[in-house]
Amino acid sequence: MALAGVRVVELAGLAPAPFCGMILADFGAKVIRVDRTRIAGTVDTQARGKRSVAINLKTPEGVSVLRRLCAQSDVLLEPYRKGVMEKLGLGPDELLKENPGLIYARLTGYGQRGSYATRAGHDINYLATSGLLSRLGRSEGKPHAPLNLLADFAGGGLSCALGIVLALLERTRSGRGQIIDASMVEGAAYLGSFVWKFGSAGMWDRPRGQNMLDGGAPFYDTYQTSDGKYMAVGALEPQFYTQLVKGLELDAGDLPPQMDSSDWPELRRIFTERFASKTQAEWQRVFDETDACVTPVLSFDQVSSHPHNRERGSFIKDSRGEESPRPAPVLSRTPADPCLARDPDIGEHTRVVLEEYGFTPADLDQMVAAGVIECNAAKAKL
Repeated sequence: MALAGVRVVELAGLAPAPFCGMILADFGAKVIRVDRTRIAGTVDTQARGKRSVAINLKTPEGVSVLRRLCAQSDVLLEPYRKGVMEKLGLGPDELLKENPGLIYARLTGYGQRGSYATRAGHDINYLATSGLLSRLGRSEGKPHAPLNLLADFAGGGLSCALGIVLALLERTRSGRGQIIDASMVEGAAYLGSFVWKFGSAGMWDRPRGQNMLDGGAPFYDTYQTSDGKYMAVGALEPQFYTQLVKGLELDAGDLPPQMDSSDWPELRRIFTERFASKTQAEWQRVFDETDACVTPVLSFDQVSSHPHNRERGSFIKDSRGEESPRPAPVLSRTPADPCLARDPDIGEHTRVVLEEYGFTPADLDQMVAAGVIECNAAKAKL
């Protein structure tokens, strides 16, 4: 796999950092998740392919253990607020001095500098601060965040993974590591570069929900079918719009001009009535062999059985039969090979991992007795 041989230490956190770690693990990195001791369980649902080591970082000995892991690893992924790692004596200055090749990835909401750097926040706050949230939502409603995908996962976890891979690539030339300051605000804003550029070109200059791609255009929207499901329409270009109109069995001469925004409400009314006349399956049969850019809105229950997704193997099942998306993109020579085993229990791999890093069985027994680490055997999953 592409990242085979890369050692990653991931400090346990919430959604964005675990997703970043899972990406690295899916593509071959050995990812060690460092969990806290004396906790009942983890909320990490992105733990595929990782191993868990439980270390008490409130003890000097625990800090020394983590320092030793970092000294022998390629990447440290930390999701704490600004200053936390420095208070532990594990800041980048200290760790890069001991391991000059270390990639020190810091994934936070607001970044390492700025007046908000120490503030708490969540995806919706980062999205708001990026400016992107102001552009999301229907014209008659308030700004609306699409789940927590844009800042947490795209602007955060995925952006940080890209930064890590870029730093690893650069290290092959310089031999030196570096610090990655991954801000979810900036990641989300960067993700929205198209909106900024599109607006300056005069093509996204109307209020929220009244533009071509934000729900304003009736030919770029979703429509309910007679069975309560939905179809997605993206017939932007004239040749695709012509096929949309044909598939709906409408006469183009009776319709308002496609690009006259003053007539969009009437065009939307016509499309709404027409789509409501058939089921989703019936409309799918109408449009599947066309380039009208009309597709069914698939539920999670439907998506893996859709012919296209099934043929590509776009979804996988783990050892417990739970379904999830296959890692993307697909590489021709070194594709991802996601682990299908269950997620690790907290501290399940403490012994085996620390032995790989040079700790002796006697060292481990002593640290367990002192409460520095936890070694928890795997629990049966019934």
